[in-house]
Amino acid sequence: MSAAVTEDLLIVGAGGFARETAQAVRDVAAADAARGRAPRWRLAGHLDDDPALHGREVDGVPVAGGCELVHELPAARVVVCVGSPRDYAVRARLVRRLGLPADRYATVVHPTAAVSGSSAVGPGSVLLAHCVLTAGVRVGSHVAVMPQVVLTHEDEVADFATLASGVRLGGGVRVGRGAYVGAGALVREYASIGAWSLTGMGSTVLADVPAGEVWAGSPARLLRPAGATALAELAREAGGSGGALCGRAGDAPVPAGAPAHGTEDGTGPNGRRPQTRMESPVV
Repeated sequence: MSAAVTEDLLIVGAGGFARETAQAVRDVAAADAARGRAPRWRLAGHLDDDPALHGREVDGVPVAGGCELVHELPAARVVVCVGSPRDYAVRARLVRRLGLPADRYATVVHPTAAVSGSSAVGPGSVLLAHCVLTAGVRVGSHVAVMPQVVLTHEDEVADFATLASGVRLGGGVRVGRGAYVGAGALVREYASIGAWSLTGMGSTVLADVPAGEVWAGSPARLLRPAGATALAELAREAGGSGGALCGRAGDAPVPAGAPAHGTEDGTGPNGRRPQTRMESPVV
């Protein structure tokens, strides 16, 4: 076997998510060293558009400059680690602005994460400590999966989604593009979380959450429309695939009185097995 090559890694952002990712990279390096391997990445620094941070260090990692520096360091791999419940569309806007090819993006998986051989994670995504992907899980590109998230059989998480710490998805759940699922939320099997929606922390989701809405509570209910930046992304994508926005494209309506969960043979509530196609490829 040839020796691994250590690559420089730039973390775009210098806030909480970026700091957690930097620590995950350190933990990956420590795990590599414990196995006698060269580290996969060398932390080359944070990039952030806040000029007050330039030249400073965040947890010992320098902030080298603004985000556009990614173009001046073409050999470095990149991961974009920005976003919060106040503006969870910012990661998509920044990736679009940078315009980098997919192969520039690293995929960071904490060494304590359990990712099954039948699951796949896309470029630019980050899986933090103690995440679990059980079987046939598909995670798209630029997805943030926070600590102790559990994704069970055949779950699909589309590009730019955020799963906050402690989220639990039942089997066959589909999380739409850019959706934000708050800390500790529980999502019933075969439910859909619509694109650019926000599900509040601690919610129990028993029904489909439509695209572009904020739901919270136990059981979760509609509170209001999503914020302006999320709705702007939804409007921007409205001309694309309907399946990327909400629900499972092609599924028939659930008959009245039908159970809102899967059946013992693994089919969904309408008698069909859930689709496993992502709205964009994963690697």
